[in-house]
Amino acid sequence: MRKKVFISGKIPDIAFEMLSQHFDVTMHNELRLLTKEEIMAGVAGKDALLSLLSDPIDANIIRSNPNLKVIANFGAGYNNIDVNEATLRRIPVTNTPDVSTEATADLTIGLMLAIARRIVEGDKTTRADKFTGWAPLFHLGVEVSGKTLGIVGMGNIGKAVAKRAKAFNMPIIYYSRTRQSAEVEDELGLQYMPLEDVIKQADFLSFHLSYNPSLKHMVGAEQLGQMKKTAFLINAARGPLIDEAALAEALKTKVIAGAALDVYEFEPKVTPALLALDNVILCPHLGNATVETRNAMAQIAAENIIAVLQGGKPFTCVNPEAIK
Repeated sequence: MRKKVFISGKIPDIAFEMLSQHFDVTMHNELRLLTKEEIMAGVAGKDALLSLLSDPIDANIIRSNPNLKVIANFGAGYNNIDVNEATLRRIPVTNTPDVSTEATADLTIGLMLAIARRIVEGDKTTRADKFTGWAPLFHLGVEVSGKTLGIVGMGNIGKAVAKRAKAFNMPIIYYSRTRQSAEVEDELGLQYMPLEDVIKQADFLSFHLSYNPSLKHMVGAEQLGQMKKTAFLINAARGPLIDEAALAEALKTKVIAGAALDVYEFEPKVTPALLALDNVILCPHLGNATVETRNAMAQIAAENIIAVLQGGKPFTCVNPEAIK
């Protein structure tokens, strides 16, 4: 009897095609996200779940199917999954690491340029027929070149952002839980500092941390108050790193100059106070939203499921203790 796979959202066709060669596959074929009850119903009787980063795969969902053999998350992050519960039930959980690096770094630089040069505001002005001609003081932004970039989290994405920032002749300061080697620091032109100093000295403060609950609101009113009034905050990592209410107040009162966000504390909802502000750019989680990256993510997720259901080990397992 062929094993069964449930895909909880519409993803690139390559995953469905790969999995269908070996298993019976059911895929939720709409952009609408499933409710918890719908996910539970969909995974019932299945051997594998291919879940989305936006799906809360909690203990109740995992317990609802004693036959579940693998959970493959479509995303590098996996804080949406109760990994402890999966491990207790010896269910490997996999993710799609690394392939998001270049796309997310590209977007980060795009956000920096857009907020510094007020590109989104300019688009709105032009569409509203308010552009009356070039003038010396019209719609002034600030230059990115030569400004100090502060990076919080120097993993693969942080390093990819640093490589791009070198082309803008930006001094790069950083804080990370693990300091980079002297060779990497020299190659990328990095200067390691305590987090507080990075926050205080950066002209652009960009976050590239993986998330865990201990990092919630690592930037709140106190940290925002330590930033330069001319500084910009960029977050393309995880929304809960930033206290959005405090950020909205800091932007409204010009404690900092601006912000560009691709992720949100209560995603997909955005703190209402942010929506009324012109000095913040709000993107709908586009970090790795490229054809190339999403296809690669789909392929990795499918390969992990195929490996486990055919008796092998997954390639990108986040809880290897589940399969020892």
